[in-house]
Amino acid sequence: MHQDKNFHSKVSFAGALIAMGIVFGDLGTSPLYALNAVFHGHKIDATVAMGAFSAIFWTLTFQTTFKYVFITMKADNHGEGGIFSLYALIRRYFRPWLVYPAMAGAAFLLADGIITPPISVASAVEGVQAVAPHINTVPIIIAILIGIFFFQQFGSEKIGKIFGPVMFLWFTFIGVVGVMSIGTNWGILKALNPYYAYKLLVEYPGGFWYLGAIFLCTTGAEALYSDMGHVGRKNIRVSWVYIKIMLILCYAGQTSWLMQHQGELIDMKSPFYSIIPDYLYYPTLVLATLATIIASQALISGSFTLINEAIRLGLWPRQYVAFPTNVKGQIYIPFINWFLMAGCLFMVLHFKTSTRMEAAYGLSVTLTMLMTTILVYHYMLSRKFAKPLVYLLTLIFLVIEVSFLTANIQKIREGGWITLVMGSVLFLVMFVWMRGRAIKNSVMQWVKLKDVADEIRRLSNDDAITEYATNLVYLTASPKPTELEQTIVRSIFKPGNMKRASLYWLLHIRVTDEPYSMKYKVHEIDKNDFYFVELELGFRVEPRLDIYFRQVVSDLIKSGEIDSFTDRRYFDRTAIDDCKFVITESYLSIENDMPYWKNLLMRLYYILKKITVKDTVNYGLDPANVVTEQYPVIIHGHKAQMLERVY
Repeated sequence: MHQDKNFHSKVSFAGALIAMGIVFGDLGTSPLYALNAVFHGHKIDATVAMGAFSAIFWTLTFQTTFKYVFITMKADNHGEGGIFSLYALIRRYFRPWLVYPAMAGAAFLLADGIITPPISVASAVEGVQAVAPHINTVPIIIAILIGIFFFQQFGSEKIGKIFGPVMFLWFTFIGVVGVMSIGTNWGILKALNPYYAYKLLVEYPGGFWYLGAIFLCTTGAEALYSDMGHVGRKNIRVSWVYIKIMLILCYAGQTSWLMQHQGELIDMKSPFYSIIPDYLYYPTLVLATLATIIASQALISGSFTLINEAIRLGLWPRQYVAFPTNVKGQIYIPFINWFLMAGCLFMVLHFKTSTRMEAAYGLSVTLTMLMTTILVYHYMLSRKFAKPLVYLLTLIFLVIEVSFLTANIQKIREGGWITLVMGSVLFLVMFVWMRGRAIKNSVMQWVKLKDVADEIRRLSNDDAITEYATNLVYLTASPKPTELEQTIVRSIFKPGNMKRASLYWLLHIRVTDEPYSMKYKVHEIDKNDFYFVELELGFRVEPRLDIYFRQVVSDLIKSGEIDSFTDRRYFDRTAIDDCKFVITESYLSIENDMPYWKNLLMRLYYILKKITVKDTVNYGLDPANVVTEQYPVIIHGHKAQMLERVY
């Protein structure tokens, strides 16, 4: 489905409320741990407190507001956002190498997904230790995370309706308690002067390294862009005005408390929980936990969307994709769900506390932001932005993000290596899948359709051969209606099993850069004998070839382009025995003699193929109508060696 042209210009209270529930979860829960990470293991210092508050304000201003809310969200791909949508939007204008920053950004964003839910939930739940210090929060955190991932398979259509109101209550609450903590100390807002950030980062000894913790305030900025298609640009921008004010008030309240406790070490209470009045403490625990659950839900859903886009773009091995509800854009990918859950549980068991997670958090998402900056730079060039402005904006974002990355490097030894390794592995999977497919396709042999059309017509009309199927449909990789794979020709004319049919169909799927495109073209090769059908499906559309093929044939009969079948049972959805889909699968032949690295890459590619979902599931085909045939792939054959006969 295509977005309404006015979708991103519309704004409503309901839309802004939904945006709060879907988009801002990670950003909205950052006050739970950002300033706590700044002072972890350090005594409270006035310069650090004021400088950190100032740096947080300007980070939210430059990174979140300018880069994402105002600039990046302009790059909507027919209403959709996210790093793969951005890549699909610009890949036609530039060299193919842009796929690598897109893959890297996506990989490290997914890696970030294994630490965001644990740190968010842990930061909320650990507040109970201030009143009950002997409680072990690890089992509670694990139970909540398991519950979140378990319920993904059912969708969030009903419970999702409370996300917006709960997050609105959360943002309002943290703003109010921030104001209460400020009291009469409104002079704290002088820290909004960037001079205080300068004093910390440049003049204070070792102050630059605090950026690693300060960066935590904006780790959820990527979600703004990724979830744009769900709620609309204008709703995000309007709700962000309110949310940013509430966040700044909350950080100001925490800073006010810090200024009153200079020289002290933060104990069991984080700065956030320290500003909560005693009579609101338990309700705050409940509300904070709900907010972090919603934040986790949004990130997990975003991961599903990201992988689904990668599959459609041919950058990730095919996985089973389910649609648990009728809510637009809501999908469920079991493999990714349980993979993320395993990663999250590992993080909890490895780090145990949110303060230790804070030390490792943010490194991978910094890399994602850098990759997005590279793609946004090319987007601005493709849209003919004034080049001086493009260079200036890109330079500003690169300076900020490289600074954050440099400061975050120290997190590698503190546990950040885990997300780096995970992101690298995910990138390797994408690279192997993309390159493996390209190498396999490069050795594919093609046959001109005009050279075999007459033979296929004769076979179709040869009554001496038993009919294999009324409609014989081959899925072809050929984008042109003038050629087909040699493997298909061999399949049709296989000795001893020649496949005679009334109608032969070549079905090619072209994934378009538009997310919800659903179109088809028909090319008549031989009337009433042979047709080439090109399906144009958006990269967010679920392929359901059985259904789509029915529609195509029905349309052709209605238009008179093909004669009506004598037996019309095929078009009855309860009887489909006279249609066969033939899928040809490749395997790596033992006759290959490839260089070591190419051999390794292709072996990894075929290992990945073994864990992909079956084509019947991937293409939405009834298994009863599918025939799968295998053929060997020879990339570099062995050189012929002559045997020497001995007597």
